[in-house]
Amino acid sequence: MAGEVTSGYAPVDGVDVYWESRGSGGTPLLMVHGGYGTTAVFESVPELLARDRQVVAIELEGHGHTGNTSRPFTWERFGDQVAGVVRHLGFGQADLLGWSLGGGAVLRCAIQHQDLVRKLVVVSAPCRRSAWFPEVLAGFDSMTAATLAPLLRQSPLGVAYAEVAPDPDAFPSLVDKSGELLRRPYDWSDEVKGLTVPVLLAYADADSIPPSYAAEFFALLGGGLRDANWDGSLAPASQLAILPGMTHYNIGPSPKLAAAVADFLG
Repeated sequence: MAGEVTSGYAPVDGVDVYWESRGSGGTPLLMVHGGYGTTAVFESVPELLARDRQVVAIELEGHGHTGNTSRPFTWERFGDQVAGVVRHLGFGQADLLGWSLGGGAVLRCAIQHQDLVRKLVVVSAPCRRSAWFPEVLAGFDSMTAATLAPLLRQSPLGVAYAEVAPDPDAFPSLVDKSGELLRRPYDWSDEVKGLTVPVLLAYADADSIPPSYAAEFFALLGGGLRDANWDGSLAPASQLAILPGMTHYNIGPSPKLAAAVADFLG
């Protein structure tokens, strides 16, 4: 059983990254929230997955318990922060799961620190910015503290942030830096082709990214390119899951996601 929840901070590149752990045994699984999120956004999923393994949920720089700094957010630094927690906790290797913003963070971690990763789960996140639906990109383009912070403060994400942040008044900075990050063009397709770790790509069937892009991402990992043979011997190591009845905003805490992840991690 998952048992007691323990927590602490991992000093990584000038920031103390908050973590909380439950369960024991197996290859540890690190989980990373989406934008503006905390460890709580996954609800019961960490508990479900911790029945037969250690599960560690973390909060990236500027999110939740983890302090903000004056430097801008970058995908590469987020990837390094995930790797830093893996090293700080003494894991030789870990499985990684990230949702949305966290999906970009764990993908960068796998690209930059592949030796630390056994298996990777990317939930509702692309490897190139242009994959998001146009209306989502428009939302990123207008994401500033002046336009969004007052509304977000009243949302469940904003309320959860205020309850645990070391400086709740830093919320406008979080919004501005998130907007700056999400407006920045990127395309990691060539780097994704170089991954050798098995990857589970998990998307909602009504996601912020079209299913056609999910198939494109899967193809970069060698998936969906040919028949798997009658005995499955030619199936790729990576997998693609399109979860029915889900959206970008509720896939993270879904038991459907937990079931797909548990099956993939073994």
